[in-house]
Amino acid sequence: MGIAGNLLLPYRASGLPVRLALLPAGTAPHWCDGTWWPRSHDLGRELPSLVTALEASWPGITQVKVSCTMWRIHPETVAIGDRTVHIERCDVPPKPHTICLRSDENRCDLLVTPPDPAGRGGTRSRGTAVEPRRGVGW
Repeated sequence: MGIAGNLLLPYRASGLPVRLALLPAGTAPHWCDGTWWPRSHDLGRELPSLVTALEASWPGITQVKVSCTMWRIHPETVAIGDRTVHIERCDVPPKPHTICLRSDENRCDLLVTPPDPAGRGGTRSRGTAVEPRRGVGW
């Protein structure tokens, strides 16, 4: 799969940038909007920085749908600023390595590359929708 676009968002949580690559706005129809490389399996820790980084493009996210098997720590809600984001876990989502973020009017689907326990920046053997620039923010 070719690289359609690259963007590593500069939002920082705990001094680290969010590892996120998004397809350019207006890209032809696609099954996901980009790829996210979280640093841990703790959705409660990872989600606030992702939602905040996506705020400009997908404002007002209040619902998230994830795979039960992907996340070891998965709270029912996460407080982000003055709002609560509700987390729905699915036993068998159509694409288990994805996350769906929704607001009243918007939806963002991301391919999730599971955290790499050896700290090498995530496994990319499955292929990705888009890939971050090498050497940026890792």
